Amino acid sequence: MAVDFTPSPCYHSTIMAGPTSLPDVVSRARRRAIDAWCLYDVANSAFATSVVAAILPVYFAAIAVHVMPANLATARWGYASALAMLGSGVAGPLIGAWADRHRMRKRMLGVCVALGAGCTAGIALVPAGHWFPLLALFAAAFLAFAVGNALYDSLLPSVAGEDDMHRVSARGFAWGYWGGGVLLAINLAWILMPKRFGLPEGDAATRLSFASVAVWWLAFSIPLFRRVSEPPAEQGEPLGEANPLTQVWGTLRSLGGRPELLRFLIAFWLYSDGIGTIIKMATVYGSEVGIGRNDLIGSLLMVQFVAAPASLAFGRLAKTLGPQRSVALGIAGYVGITVLGFFMTRPFHFWLLAALVALFQGGTQALSRSMFAALVPKRRMSELFGFYSVSEKMSGVVGPLLFGIVAQVSGRGRFAVLTLLPFFLVGAWLLLTVDLDAGHRRAQAEDAGA
Repeated sequence: MAVDFTPSPCYHSTIMAGPTSLPDVVSRARRRAIDAWCLYDVANSAFATSVVAAILPVYFAAIAVHVMPANLATARWGYASALAMLGSGVAGPLIGAWADRHRMRKRMLGVCVALGAGCTAGIALVPAGHWFPLLALFAAAFLAFAVGNALYDSLLPSVAGEDDMHRVSARGFAWGYWGGGVLLAINLAWILMPKRFGLPEGDAATRLSFASVAVWWLAFSIPLFRRVSEPPAEQGEPLGEANPLTQVWGTLRSLGGRPELLRFLIAFWLYSDGIGTIIKMATVYGSEVGIGRNDLIGSLLMVQFVAAPASLAFGRLAKTLGPQRSVALGIAGYVGITVLGFFMTRPFHFWLLAALVALFQGGTQALSRSMFAALVPKRRMSELFGFYSVSEKMSGVVGPLLFGIVAQVSGRGRFAVLTLLPFFLVGAWLLLTVDLDAGHRRAQAEDAGA
């Protein structure tokens, strides 16, 4: 199955001289809703880039080094990341099911935005040298970020039709890369040249960067709440009567009757865990081996602007190789990244690794999402995509936890890098054993028998 991930062109409202027909009004409203939905990817990507991947890990390592060994700082960052992932994996399905039953997905997303932005702003106010409240606020903000993403993903079917769902999803993905990159570039300018912006020396620019993420997250979320409608409840499902735990358990049990979907999910959980661990641990590990702050943040900024077009180009590769082999090629790239990461000692090495991540990250994730869509019955698309979104976050628990344990026990984060190889190798092998055609036929048969 080949999927074209070329995003649709940007939509603009047109000013009409004469009377406007009802279809035109509906079409413009739908285009505005699509734009608003994509803008939320711009909003939350600032947290993913500036806080999760680039600035906070380096800032935490710089603080923690005064009170603990570098390898222990790496381990504790891994533990905090794993705990936040675990919390989102437990809370996400329950909150999502409850919000769906009560038609409160937008309202609960608003709570997540407020909590996440508030905790991010709180990070900027933590006194220097206090590493524990820094980690606690990060974990709370990440929990809100991950649960909010599941609610956000569940709104996709309400703004995009079946024919353009992939294009709209890819468009949001690309907008997120660019949006996160723009704010990270601004933050990097503040940190590298504080005097030029009238900022004092020290960590003032870093703190201002955290505050700017909170404001950015709030500001670019507003269009979604104004223009995206709350989806209706599923027909025949009385509001408030179903137990969210029962719904989540039912979703898990239903996977047994979909063997290809289950096999794909296990493969996805494995290689996605490896990818997520690299994203979360790269800068704190780089700090441990002596890579400077400017090289760490600068290389991650480069990732944002290279990954957007690379992900679209990777999607086109699927027309030739097919999605499974294309994703397997991306996973092979991550195996190379892991091996090179073990030998990393110089800034140039980190820039090279970041460039390789930019080539493979977006395309691998985008094609994984399209394969999942092909294996899911259309009548259960919203429910199972919500489960997919949360399971993606949940899959990031084991990798950071194992990374942290090995870093603490061995005394060096370098050996922890090698723990990622099994995730990629086994995940790629399982993925290549999935019969996508059989899974797609099963999904179509389930729709036909509904």
